[in-house]
Amino acid sequence: MNQKSVKNNQSVEKVLQIIETMAQSKESLRLQDIAQRVDMPASTALRFLNTLMKCGYARQDAGSLRYSLTLKFMHIGSLVNSQISIRDVARPYLANLAQKCNESVCLAIEQDMEIVYIDVIDGPDGILKITQRIGKLAPIHSTGIGKLMLLNYDLKQFEHIIETKGLKVLTPNTITSKDELLLELEKIKQRGYALDDEECELGARCLSAGIKDYTGKYVAGISVSGPTTRMTMEYIEQIKDVVMETADKISRELSYRS
Repeated sequence: MNQKSVKNNQSVEKVLQIIETMAQSKESLRLQDIAQRVDMPASTALRFLNTLMKCGYARQDAGSLRYSLTLKFMHIGSLVNSQISIRDVARPYLANLAQKCNESVCLAIEQDMEIVYIDVIDGPDGILKITQRIGKLAPIHSTGIGKLMLLNYDLKQFEHIIETKGLKVLTPNTITSKDELLLELEKIKQRGYALDDEECELGARCLSAGIKDYTGKYVAGISVSGPTTRMTMEYIEQIKDVVMETADKISRELSYRS
């Protein structure tokens, strides 16, 4: 790499530092503030800011002379978002998780107040192949991933979902009380993962972790499922960290930052 290429790369890095600094600020910034935060001369920062303004990515308030980013970044973000498939991003992580846990691994999203499976990697015996096939819908209140999705909503929205979809009994273990479900959601918040303890299907248990996007909202979830003879509470305790770490890695690919 020649000296000119190195200099150009450094210039790009400096521009990105300015953009990230302005994006993280809750208010518009003075030139001196920007230069100080990115550790560069004010004259250099001004040169990069002028380029950003020329291209429509930044603006300067005529009264205060402070700089801020424009909504053009939202347009770029929406275009990038439309190109990203959660399924494509998550696929290699699901395969790796299935190998580590030696059980079925699923990826699901919320759709019309229900859970829909969008990818499944079968376990060694394919025991859950029928119940968790791609495209199959499942209740939001009795699935681990569904409970995680419920954390996106405030109490009024939560009650609307329950009133609309109900709390259908699928097994003797299904949660059918609104108060009991709220209590379960609090437990999920504290421990960072959700369980389906034979609530959808007797003899099957699953451990779920949520996937967040850049807004911090749950947009999907992954689950490791298997027969209760293998998915014991002791085994869940052993694998819970790797499941949550996998969900966190996928979230970071979707630009989530805690």
